[in-house]
Amino acid sequence: MEHSNDLLLKIALTHLPQVGAVLTRNLVSFAGGVEAVFKQKKSQLEKIPGIGSKTAEVIVEKRSLAQAEKELEFIEKHKIKALFYLDEPYPFRLKRIKDSPLLLYYKGDADLNTTRILGIVGTRKPTAYGISQCEKILEYLKNMDVLVVSGLAYGIDVVAHRKALEVGLPTVGVMGSGLDRIYPAVHRKTASEMLENGGLVTEFGSGTKPDRENFPMRNRIIAGMCDALIVIESDVKGGSMITAEMANTYHKDVFALPGRSGDRWSRGCNYLIKTNRAALMDDAEDLVACMQWNEVKDKKEIQRALFVQLSEVEQKIYDLIESVAPVSVDKLFKESTLTASELASILLNLEFQGLVKALPGKLYMRI
Repeated sequence: MEHSNDLLLKIALTHLPQVGAVLTRNLVSFAGGVEAVFKQKKSQLEKIPGIGSKTAEVIVEKRSLAQAEKELEFIEKHKIKALFYLDEPYPFRLKRIKDSPLLLYYKGDADLNTTRILGIVGTRKPTAYGISQCEKILEYLKNMDVLVVSGLAYGIDVVAHRKALEVGLPTVGVMGSGLDRIYPAVHRKTASEMLENGGLVTEFGSGTKPDRENFPMRNRIIAGMCDALIVIESDVKGGSMITAEMANTYHKDVFALPGRSGDRWSRGCNYLIKTNRAALMDDAEDLVACMQWNEVKDKKEIQRALFVQLSEVEQKIYDLIESVAPVSVDKLFKESTLTASELASILLNLEFQGLVKALPGKLYMRI
């Protein structure tokens, strides 16, 4: 377990006034670590672009520690995990985006760095068609070891969470409030069930209300955490469209459920498809084919695969591929003496043997 003082300082960084995530990262980098930030002299801090005299004074006098102490007391009392961006448990997919949160408050048992993460968003007023299609997609995916992420909102969000729970898929709700402010309140029961198979995550500290301006920030976490995002019914404006735009910016695979021309809740999805901002998705098979997701193999089959005799060069490549975070093909190419075609052949062979998994963006990860 992380030492309380280390965690206290990390939380304190998030309470610095007028200092965003990007600037705070620069601050930590400049100082050489979190603890070092609070040991800097005011004159040294003022040299950092964006850190003015007032902010430097706040840091030197450790004014943000008082708020951090209250937050630390709260998360320790309620057994909440605080995931700092430099820590290994922090979602590696989210870490790649420029404006990712410095710190996430997380309660649950789901692996936020699992192999497959699917974001599902949509209107708060879905039609029977939208609800049915959302449920069919998750029914199809029930044996594919997918983590389902959404925003715990009315409509498609909560439909996705509840269906995921029903079919046994872990599901995580990303909140636009503190973990002590479940919103909407009518979803408390669902949120409680998610803690048993999934979890709740937010960048907002305890007591934070679900204010309007928090939800675009919530949406970027959904977009940043997932491998693929599905939009199931949306008008041309709204949170789902914002999330889809963010997902495109983050180079995620975006899918949209097509609808009848002229229907209000199909206009957004049809627009995304028409403008090539999302792939048309008729059913879950389209998603699985595009993402190259296959059903989870029988454990005995996987166990047999682990005892396959690898050649020396195959073993070397396999050793370079981590189980915690994906490795890019470019990195594998640079660290080996293979040609591009030789490397591609070996990766394909390792994949066929069930030892590694290809991910979007020319990435590979151990299974």
